[in-house]
Amino acid sequence: MSFMAIKANYKKDKFELMDWILLIILTLGMLCILVPFFNVIAISFTSYKEYMQSDWVVWPKEPTLAAYQELFKDNRIFIGYKTTLVYLLVGLPLNLLLCSTLAYALCRKGWVGRHLIFMLILFTMIFNGGIVPLYLVMKSFNLTNTIWSVIFAQGMNTFNMILIYNYFCSLPEALMESANLDGADEWTILFRIVLPLSKPILATVVLFVAVQLWNEYFMSMIFLRSNDWQSLQQVLRSIVMDSQVVDESTIMSDIGDKNFTDAIKMAAVMATMIPVMCIYPFLQKYFTKGIMIGAIKA
Repeated sequence: MSFMAIKANYKKDKFELMDWILLIILTLGMLCILVPFFNVIAISFTSYKEYMQSDWVVWPKEPTLAAYQELFKDNRIFIGYKTTLVYLLVGLPLNLLLCSTLAYALCRKGWVGRHLIFMLILFTMIFNGGIVPLYLVMKSFNLTNTIWSVIFAQGMNTFNMILIYNYFCSLPEALMESANLDGADEWTILFRIVLPLSKPILATVVLFVAVQLWNEYFMSMIFLRSNDWQSLQQVLRSIVMDSQVVDESTIMSDIGDKNFTDAIKMAAVMATMIPVMCIYPFLQKYFTKGIMIGAIKA
């Protein structure tokens, strides 16, 4: 066997060894994510008596829906779902519209000052006025204690705008120029040419904004005082805290009747995660491509 053949075989064996190492590392990483996840699911279906026998539950021997019944028998959770769905149905299109139109305007060449405006917008991503000026602005427009204060506060995201901007800049400029020569105005170019070609980055931004609005908690806590417009995260926190207070203040003789707070917490986690997990598979095929193309070109 020649020296070149031995060297080629050595490189091949070395590459295969690296493959096994990467496979083991990725498998361990996957287990670090999946094992706690399945433990959360198992605890949500576990009774208090069985949980006391072992803190680490892989599969409940006697599954029960008591935690979910305790969670959903509180009418506040339906208020939380209603409020969060309003955030999604109104806030998501608004965020996409503002980010897309601003990104398109900044990526079009030929007008003075667009780089300066882009740098000023980028500056707000690093430095901002904080929550107090934002609250004073909402108060001056009489938007406090209304759902519009939360929607407008989340209406524009600089990071998402930059992703869309970079993607728009990667599109051929000749495509937009030819549409201009054919008599198309800027709105026509944006909605009939640019956006249909930008499905990967739009799907990525939809996923980012949807998760952000679904997990909305802080702005609702700051701007809203009415119990009729509490977000889902606020409601779940209130339910878990209330059950914990009852758990600590009540002494029961039968341990099986005890309100199992940990199971309610895990059921609340599942109630929050499942809708996002149902949406993600439909956007996953666009996600990697969109985030890569939107982040490469500056």
